[in-house]
Amino acid sequence: MSTMILRGQALRAGAFVLALAVILGALVAWLNVRGEVKLEAGSPSTPASAEVIARGAYLAQAGNCMGCHTTTGGAEFAGGRGVATPFGVVFAPNITPEARTGIGNWSADEFWRSLHHGRSRDGRLLYPAFPYPSFTHVSREDSDALYAFLRSVPAVERAHTPHALRFPYNTQAALAVWRALYFRPGGFEPDPGQNTEWNRGKYLTQGLGHCAACHSGRNPLGGSSLSAQFGGGLMADGAWYAPSLASPGQAGVQRWPREQVVRLLKDGVSAHATVSGPMAEVVFNSTQYLTEQDLDAMARYLATIPVIEEPPARQRPASAEMMAAGTKVYEQHCAACHGDRGQGVSGMYPALAGNRAVTLASHINLVQQVRRGGFLPTTAGNPQPFGMPPYGQVLNNDEIAAVATFMRQSWGHVAAPVSSLDVLRVR
Repeated sequence: MSTMILRGQALRAGAFVLALAVILGALVAWLNVRGEVKLEAGSPSTPASAEVIARGAYLAQAGNCMGCHTTTGGAEFAGGRGVATPFGVVFAPNITPEARTGIGNWSADEFWRSLHHGRSRDGRLLYPAFPYPSFTHVSREDSDALYAFLRSVPAVERAHTPHALRFPYNTQAALAVWRALYFRPGGFEPDPGQNTEWNRGKYLTQGLGHCAACHSGRNPLGGSSLSAQFGGGLMADGAWYAPSLASPGQAGVQRWPREQVVRLLKDGVSAHATVSGPMAEVVFNSTQYLTEQDLDAMARYLATIPVIEEPPARQRPASAEMMAAGTKVYEQHCAACHGDRGQGVSGMYPALAGNRAVTLASHINLVQQVRRGGFLPTTAGNPQPFGMPPYGQVLNNDEIAAVATFMRQSWGHVAAPVSSLDVLRVR
């Protein structure tokens, strides 16, 4: 009798688990199709006007499409560039109008669905390395202009490089669960309490600019929340830290003159800061080509991101030996350009004293700049930028840690010291 009772309980428990799995599966499936309109089999749209194509070219620069869809030395928009993530590498597809390997057979509706819903022409869910959580805010008019431009570029036959993702992240089921948790298709909603310029800045920043894709914190599953938006976080490859746009102590520009924000986005250098690392690539490929009006609009919006004040850094003095070693490295390799007091040279070498990039809570960017060098983008406003050579082959881990610590604890700085193990982890 007891055996039969236990068997019955097990059957009921199994039935409950099965029913729950079915319900959760149905919920995930619904969350992945909500808001979508079933597309009829379409054909590529008729050629657009030169004006629409030119607008699409501008929008492609605003979205930095070439940044991911073009390999170094490769054909424009032909894909193949890998985007490293904690789950493996996602390779950007060919988006030229080649029929077999590109998007030559896509309709404007199918292209819009990829931006707005993150779904490919054949219905497959797309990985969010393609930042459709941001592109979902792009208007249909702008989507159609982008589509028209991409159909005007030279067609290149280049087969898609398969993604190199670990199991289970390489499955559509896992992607569907991620989307159910973290993706909500939507559209741009202007703030009626703000003027036209501010709303334009919000549209560009949240949509094609996809600034939150890098400058937001993410959990171990790669998901983000509204509370983490613009709060800063590691880039997808873990090689750089995208500083917080909400903190004036990191990359927040809430207290800057607006014209200095515009200059930074346009030229890559301003009286307040310079860009480097991945942001230098963004300026080089994208923002330097935007109009002054659009950059001003973005600056207006960025200045109103709610401020998150960071707690004061706690003093953690490095050892006398570490500071002495750092002083020696700095005098040998850094002082000639950046000055013995970290004062820099105006218009040439950035000051290190008071530099936010030096004193970030995360030491990653400073270590990377020492290792890889610091290179400003070449722009019309700064056509011959000065650069810093890489020292990764000159200095060992101990020396990089020492000079980074010296900079973080000199000239009034109180940032935490950097250890050799910290440097090794960055490598």
